[in-house]
Amino acid sequence: MGRMHEVATIDGAVTTLIEIYRESTELARRSLETENYALYREVVYPKLVVEVLEWKPIDRTEPFGYVDRAGRYAAVLSKPHIMEWYLREQLERLTDNYPCRIEVGTSDIRIPPEYIRGAPSANEARRAGDVADIIPRPTLDEVHDDIIDGEWEAFNGDELPLFHFRPQRFDIACARIQHYTGIDVDSLQRYILFTNYAMHTTEFVGHGIDALTGPGTRYDAVVLPSGQRIDAATAASISAEGGVHSLDLGSRFQMPRYDLTTPDGDGISIINIGVGPSNAKTITDCLAVLRPEAWVMIGHCAGMDARMRIGDLILGNAYQREDHILDKRIPLGNPIPAIPEIQRALEASVDEIYGRDNDLMRTGTVMSTDDRNWEWHTPRKLWEWLSNSTAVAVDMESSTLATNGYRYRIPYGTLLSVSDLPLHAVPKLPAQAQAFYSNSKEAHVMCAVRAMEYLALDPERLRTRKLRRTLGEVPFR
Repeated sequence: MGRMHEVATIDGAVTTLIEIYRESTELARRSLETENYALYREVVYPKLVVEVLEWKPIDRTEPFGYVDRAGRYAAVLSKPHIMEWYLREQLERLTDNYPCRIEVGTSDIRIPPEYIRGAPSANEARRAGDVADIIPRPTLDEVHDDIIDGEWEAFNGDELPLFHFRPQRFDIACARIQHYTGIDVDSLQRYILFTNYAMHTTEFVGHGIDALTGPGTRYDAVVLPSGQRIDAATAASISAEGGVHSLDLGSRFQMPRYDLTTPDGDGISIINIGVGPSNAKTITDCLAVLRPEAWVMIGHCAGMDARMRIGDLILGNAYQREDHILDKRIPLGNPIPAIPEIQRALEASVDEIYGRDNDLMRTGTVMSTDDRNWEWHTPRKLWEWLSNSTAVAVDMESSTLATNGYRYRIPYGTLLSVSDLPLHAVPKLPAQAQAFYSNSKEAHVMCAVRAMEYLALDPERLRTRKLRRTLGEVPFR
């Protein structure tokens, strides 16, 4: 069994969690390097317990940091060093609201060496003898979303959940973020943009290079999927050599990521997630463990209204889910609300970028489908399918990203640009598409970037109660 002890301060609690994890991972490396496998019995995840000693009414506007009853709330954590900012904020919120006792210690859950950076392979040890009871393997039995999805057993044990994820669920998500995006999670920022296009990521990197060399910038680097880190000095030389187009931004990774970082982690990351709702779910399932402040989709869409023109902007304020990928997690009868704080930020950024031309933006329902060629049906079948829909735009990812944002309690939004009007004899064809992309990409990206920068000035405005559940909720955001 794990060993717990009380700590007097939040600083002490967070520091101890980080130290326990560091000592465990160092012990794992030493155990495998020296073949002293018995040491691995002590390679365990740290555990945090907050005992709420007394329930009392608190400010009803609190978006998190509240509980339904007194009791012991516990979380077994991985990589607390990359969540330090989050843990401090959550503990401060909870202990400000209730009298609490904080305990920190070791859990009884061992860390698989595959999840420890720099750990030697355990394959030889596993072949050399029966160490299965000492050196654990990653197991999908421990990778699930029972807390997020509000399963009965997760909320009706001796200890109540404090955090949304169990440690191996956290670890495999971090590993897959690196696998898909090319960059370790350390430089991932808390404001995330999604796109389907390399041209958007190129524009984003160009903006980042300009921002690094601008006066009074809050940014300190651009990180590329290759691992290259561009600081202000490097950015200045890139600008002198021809700017972003002098860089090789190609990537072998499935969902390349580009980070515009700040020292506090409140910069912006953009990820080219490719096409389709499966990709959208895959990456957000992983990103959610790091508790980003917000994510926004900036893709293209088919316009559904004959009054639209190519290049018009659609600010999604409702979602028609024809993607079918999260129906078992979030029933179709559950409404996916728009997040007003995101909506206002996007509206303000469009006004800033487009000025008097912002009448090209409209709000409306975005339909997301898992059929890329949804328009390849007879007019009658399309009529029957769409006759009762209020959708003004069709894409493949926005509803998935919004639904998973709703599911994981992460604010979300959608700002799409109309690339074709398939119901009105303007299908997406190569020549027209390339002309549209060339004319729209910079303004579209900058609208989303400005919105994220605006939100980062005061993240408290994103702390919405709309994403909290009636039942099955944890104290942490």
